[in-house]
Amino acid sequence: MDVMQETRPPHTVRTAAPAVMTLLVLSSAGSSAQEPAVDARHAEVMEASYPSAAECGECHPTHYQQWSVSPHAYAQLSPVFNSMQATITKLTNGTNGDFCIRCHTPIGMSRGEPIFTSNMNRSEVSREGITCAVCHRVNEAYGKFSARIAIDEGGIYAPVAGPTGPEELERAKQDPAFNLATEDERTRRRAVHLEVEPFFELAESGFCGMCHDVNSTGGFRLEEAFSEYKSSPASARGVSCQDCHMGVTPGEFTGDPATNYARGPAAEIRGAETRTRKLTDHRFAGPDHSIIHPGVFPHNPEAKEFATIAEWLQFDWEAGWGTDEFEDDVPDDYYFPDRWADYTDRLDARFIIEDQLGRLDAYMEQRRVVLANGYQIEGIVTEEAGEDGFDFRVKVINATDGHSVPTGFIAERLVYLQVTVLDAVGDTVFKSGDLDPNGDVRDSHSVYVHNGLLPKDPNLLSLQSKFITRNLRGTEREQVLAVNHSLDPLPFERPSTISSVLTGRQPGARTHRMNIEPGGHRWGTYEVDRDALTGHGPYRATVRLLAGMVPVNLVHAISGVGFDYGMSAREVADAITERHALLAEYVAVLDPRRDDVEWIEREIPPARWHR
Repeated sequence: MDVMQETRPPHTVRTAAPAVMTLLVLSSAGSSAQEPAVDARHAEVMEASYPSAAECGECHPTHYQQWSVSPHAYAQLSPVFNSMQATITKLTNGTNGDFCIRCHTPIGMSRGEPIFTSNMNRSEVSREGITCAVCHRVNEAYGKFSARIAIDEGGIYAPVAGPTGPEELERAKQDPAFNLATEDERTRRRAVHLEVEPFFELAESGFCGMCHDVNSTGGFRLEEAFSEYKSSPASARGVSCQDCHMGVTPGEFTGDPATNYARGPAAEIRGAETRTRKLTDHRFAGPDHSIIHPGVFPHNPEAKEFATIAEWLQFDWEAGWGTDEFEDDVPDDYYFPDRWADYTDRLDARFIIEDQLGRLDAYMEQRRVVLANGYQIEGIVTEEAGEDGFDFRVKVINATDGHSVPTGFIAERLVYLQVTVLDAVGDTVFKSGDLDPNGDVRDSHSVYVHNGLLPKDPNLLSLQSKFITRNLRGTEREQVLAVNHSLDPLPFERPSTISSVLTGRQPGARTHRMNIEPGGHRWGTYEVDRDALTGHGPYRATVRLLAGMVPVNLVHAISGVGFDYGMSAREVADAITERHALLAEYVAVLDPRRDDVEWIEREIPPARWHR
């Protein structure tokens, strides 16, 4: 059965009420779905403690545009993340605390916002996730600290940390073309940070390690991206995280810092530009991507001023609202919510949506590029071809020497080979890496495989690692989430009573790694037996290397708490699977009468967010 079955009838306008009702019941703040978590007056005072990215973007438009569509900007808005951390905290009876969410909205947690509430109830700067202040208001090198860091409070005038020091700011203060605020004169001048404190750690890989190496209170090593980097060949050569992930081409270092980064002014104010310098790219493209309404993300001051999140969720952009094709033929009795009843409002909204879609498309191509720079098919070896069938092997390599691939949250990163062989009339004679009706590969976590409705894929090459949890009597089991099943009605997340340094493992859970180490490779082996051939040759084989944000079985595992923005599990699953990134594709003609096979690499079209 389809566990992600859609229950909303077609053409129904989405309601504005938050959907994460289970989460709201658990909130220690006691906020309801209709009652904002922070009242307006309190929000205004607290907002001044941390400037929003939009304020920073008034002087740093290039950096803001890049950040606004990034996974950092999406971190807290993600409905998958919010439901996952809610599920984990529910399973651990609240003892997980803010362990997950403090990485995704550090400012929200610093402000004391509820752990559980819809993003529609959060403050603007909290919804910005890893916003400007999260990095540029930190002035201490914490090391691998699982994001338990202090962010200096202060409004727009408060000092910021920067990798180059205060010299250019001080120069601009003296230039009347910039008309910047100073300590003595703030009225009728551009509001800016009055100081830049030099913090050279910002340009070092150790700064990334503060968040991108995650260890639970029980000692479980959940993410090890920075640890992998520290022992990598790239680290030994002095190549930093920033060199690969903030350069001109994501996932690639040119070898020369002078050409690796863009150059230009860091600030633009009233037509005046600061001096040309190295510019780091703040898109941070990676496996994650948005699955929410384009009126809500990317961050866009114009979109936020034009409509609230609840109002944007009512705007049916996929039906074509605001386009000529839709508006020219819309029936007189067509129902629109009050906010969108006016024709000109729909046209204005459509203009914003089209801009948002363009920015999402640009990010998705950056995402494809960085993933393709990490995962590559190095070759396909045909070992047998003829009337007895076809045997071939596919070599997938880690093309980066900076860390394993996948890295980070490796137990929820899906990278796989999809292989199909069709006969001359289009019938399938072999397949591996195909998706079940839910959108999962046919591994042990597929609900269809688990329920015996589909066979497990014996040829599947997947680089997704697995969580292994300890059972009550010491045995282990493979799970989607790293929370063990216990007969105890009150399982807790708590410090281990056994030294994992001495035992070499954490007692509650571990990760069975399936990823590829730097310089390593994995082989996918495929055999098309003689009995599978239909006699309608020649046959056409296609090998595709694909990467998904997360597996759909995770969506199933966390669906019990609901999803924000009124999304159903089916909508979430579809939004993920339709955006699997195609990284490489090879085709070949398999002729039983010939033993020579030529594999041809096909050109990959640019990735798009909406097809």
